[in-house]
Amino acid sequence: MPRKKILVVEDDRALSEVLSYNLEKAGFEVILSFDGRDGLHQAQTKQPDIILLDVMLPIMDGIEVCRRLRASQDTEAFNIVLLTAKSEESDQLVGFSVGADDYVTKPFSVKVLLERVKALLRRKQALETNDADVVSSQGITLDRRKYRTLVDEQSIELTKSEFRLLDTLMRQPGRAFERSELIDSALGEDTLVLERTIDVHIRAIRKKIGEKADAIETVRGVGYRFKEN
Repeated sequence: MPRKKILVVEDDRALSEVLSYNLEKAGFEVILSFDGRDGLHQAQTKQPDIILLDVMLPIMDGIEVCRRLRASQDTEAFNIVLLTAKSEESDQLVGFSVGADDYVTKPFSVKVLLERVKALLRRKQALETNDADVVSSQGITLDRRKYRTLVDEQSIELTKSEFRLLDTLMRQPGRAFERSELIDSALGEDTLVLERTIDVHIRAIRKKIGEKADAIETVRGVGYRFKEN
């Protein structure tokens, strides 16, 4: 079985070496890049399974790299973990708004980072092996394999986090999910985000699905549910 590829885009060469050593020891193939423009090129050509992407990069910052990867059909499904020294809530929201799958604040434990990487790979495998690739309700259709969202047959763009949240809600219509449950089931129990982040994602989803926004119901004091047919 071929080794999973991880692209590390980090301009701190000492940290890059530490990550490379530990990732290779864990059985991954590691590709290193030291600036945003080269990191984008490496992602496009090497097709890694996961990208560890520093935010503060020379030439092109990590937020812009993430945005460009999500904007291309060839790279939009990549798993992206942002690495940053910034820990403010607003910084996390910016990262998730451009489509990051996870957000790790420096300094971090390499062992914890490895577990987060493995968790992302497990979720990706679970999506790929699920027989029910397409779910449709209330005029909204989600295709897991293509990461495609249709509203009344018109394609719309969701970030990966938004897609997984909507997918989780749609697969159990009528069930009220607490915010903590949505973090665990849609974003992953190893993802460290604030419950308020779920509200931000839900607002973004409602805005993007337009007239279908009332399909996502707010359950006061609990969280959210998807309307039953």
